[in-house]
Amino acid sequence: MTSSPPRPEDPNPSAATAAPGGPPPHVAHPQRVRSFVTRAGRTTTGQAKALAELGPRFVLPFQQTKLDLAAAFGREAPVVLEIGFGMGDATAHIASLRPDENFLCCEVHEPGVGALLKRIGEMGLTNIRILQHDAVEVVDHMLEASTLASIHIFFPDPWHKKRHHKRRLIQPPLVAKLAQRLIPGGYLHCATDWQPYAEQMLEVLTAEPLLENTAAGYAERPAYRPETKFERRGLKLGHGVWDLVFRRRAAVP
Repeated sequence: MTSSPPRPEDPNPSAATAAPGGPPPHVAHPQRVRSFVTRAGRTTTGQAKALAELGPRFVLPFQQTKLDLAAAFGREAPVVLEIGFGMGDATAHIASLRPDENFLCCEVHEPGVGALLKRIGEMGLTNIRILQHDAVEVVDHMLEASTLASIHIFFPDPWHKKRHHKRRLIQPPLVAKLAQRLIPGGYLHCATDWQPYAEQMLEVLTAEPLLENTAAGYAERPAYRPETKFERRGLKLGHGVWDLVFRRRAAVP
């Protein structure tokens, strides 16, 4: 499939919903939602070096069996799943703030994987593992129910055109799977800079019976999520950013 180019202002265009072998662009409703959009990009020398030197330690292979999280990280700790980390700046920042948590991060874009590995080396981080694979398949095959403390999905592709809305990542079937994989009290945090997508996110998350909103509508940006340069530029231009933070209920009402 020939993917739509990422928006210049989108800090994380890989957290989208298209893939090679999928339907052509004129098809409105693909049969399967994926967590990424294929895009071109050049891997820099520094990123390639990080992939070669740090990839064997920090990049996990995709498997169609459940992942032993404690073995993968070499310790027992709460696990945060991040879907689509772009170039990894926010991921590295949050992981450095929260060293007592393990971060399992999905991203298919090789320059982004290399960039995060480079940050891992520069910052001496040990609590990140990367899966260079479609996050939807990771959730389906590798993650047990009630094992995740948190899920972060920051600035997924909004698929602006109405006929492409079914390609958006935040849809009821995936949200149900994500909610099932959270521990009771665990949270799902989404952020977007596209108001119509924020409104759809709020509708979908509110409708999921396993989740409850932590705010009366949209949440204040949590302190752990840094503002990106794209976000700061957008805010200066008067654009909005919407955060949504939902928690898994202890019991379904």
